[in-house]
Amino acid sequence: MSRVSGRTLAAAGVAVAVVLGALTRLLEQQVPEWAEGGPFERVAGSIEFPVYAIALGLLGNLILSRTGWRDRLSGGFRTEFFIKTGLVLLGASINLTVLVTAAGPAILQGLLLISIVFAFSWWIGGKLGLDEKLRALLSAAVSICGVSAAIAAAGAVQAKREQLAYAASLVIVFALPSIFLLPWLAGVFGLSDVVAGAWIGGNIDTTAAVAASGAILGDEALQIATIVKTTQNALIGFVAVALTAYFALRVERKPGAARPSVREFWERFPKFVLGFIAASVIGTLWVRFAADGKADIAVINDLRTWFLIFAFVSIGLEFSAKGLRDAGWRPIAVFGSATVVNIVVALGLATILFGNFELPS
Repeated sequence: MSRVSGRTLAAAGVAVAVVLGALTRLLEQQVPEWAEGGPFERVAGSIEFPVYAIALGLLGNLILSRTGWRDRLSGGFRTEFFIKTGLVLLGASINLTVLVTAAGPAILQGLLLISIVFAFSWWIGGKLGLDEKLRALLSAAVSICGVSAAIAAAGAVQAKREQLAYAASLVIVFALPSIFLLPWLAGVFGLSDVVAGAWIGGNIDTTAAVAASGAILGDEALQIATIVKTTQNALIGFVAVALTAYFALRVERKPGAARPSVREFWERFPKFVLGFIAASVIGTLWVRFAADGKADIAVINDLRTWFLIFAFVSIGLEFSAKGLRDAGWRPIAVFGSATVVNIVVALGLATILFGNFELPS
């Protein structure tokens, strides 16, 4: 009976996430129309689904906590399942051929930027005495692509849910003002649309926010920003492998203990990364050879959006204020300082690598 009851409660928890997800999609589509012609038209048109999803998740968290239902329904808040499924589907839209032929500099920028920002974030996190697992999550999030990278890092280092929720919250908090700040600064600095797009794509930590920010400057900036961000997304797998090896061989290995076996390494490796890579290969080939390849990928992208919405809603539902209190000010200092470094380094690389770059016609 208890098993049936547990399954019923878990199903109810999933239903809560789905309902809030549907409401998220409604707000994403309708708020710009409601705000049309008003003073908040531009802002409303730039807010993407992660903002609505996490906000509704937090609101649901508050209501369920006050009514005593949150812990009982928590088995249905399947953040890990939703985000991993969404990321695998994300791979289908990443055409590696386009990245190489249309914007080769994006690959070099991605490698240099991730290396520099990750190293700085890891270093300052160590100086401030941050927990190793939270340190890995924040470094991956700020240097690669926000919540998606944090999820991959969490699987590699076996981080706590509270740490993942905290990292995701910081990503959203810092990404939102960047949507408007970077296009404005691009105008102040007199950057070309191509350079501005490369700067936006290399700096803002969520794909949705990158798209929103790039769109403010126009189609050319949006294209470059998307290609640069997509390049960084494609490097999630490499970082996950590196973190898996580091934590298995260095951080969690006791002195004198035998080296971890291949089986232990495999057990902690985030296997959805393999699905991500496979989806990228299949998607690239499908678009190239299938008659309706692009239309099929568009359907997959829409499905991906649904799963990511459910994931962000679940992050809000699972968020614990206790994690914020326990973490204190140090993670904010690490993420904030790494963001500043990211802004400066990304601007320099974008100017050097994309100063004379033109999109192929």
